[in-house]
Amino acid sequence: MTDKPITVGVDGSADSVRALRWAADYAQLVGAPVVALTAWDLETVYGRVVLEEWESKESVEGEARNALADAVREALGDDARVEQRTVRGHPAQVVAEATERAQLVVVGSRGRGGFASLMLGSVSQHVVTHAACPVVVMPHEDPPSA
Repeated sequence: MTDKPITVGVDGSADSVRALRWAADYAQLVGAPVVALTAWDLETVYGRVVLEEWESKESVEGEARNALADAVREALGDDARVEQRTVRGHPAQVVAEATERAQLVVVGSRGRGGFASLMLGSVSQHVVTHAACPVVVMPHEDPPSA
């Protein structure tokens, strides 16, 4: 058993929920803790436009925290023993930095981005090329046809 976690990048997409399930199963096999990690940033989510309904960065962080909790609940149920972290920053950079403290990072092949035809999303591609530990990229459930 090691104290280094299996870290999972979670954005609420179906691929990230599947990645979280896989990571929890793997962590149980190797006796490692699991960290579910969500990154948030106003520019990442909304471009340079800040909507008036968001009163503060705390409200955006709160929404990210709630979305992460929902994804963990969906993937693993109410009794999941998973550390949940929300970090401000671009998702690609935040998850890549997490590889320095993890024994393994798991991400979905595609997240909430708009380019469904891509085999590998921009975040997963960045993490794979900048990782300090092994990375598992969960394949999309329905791979695009050739």
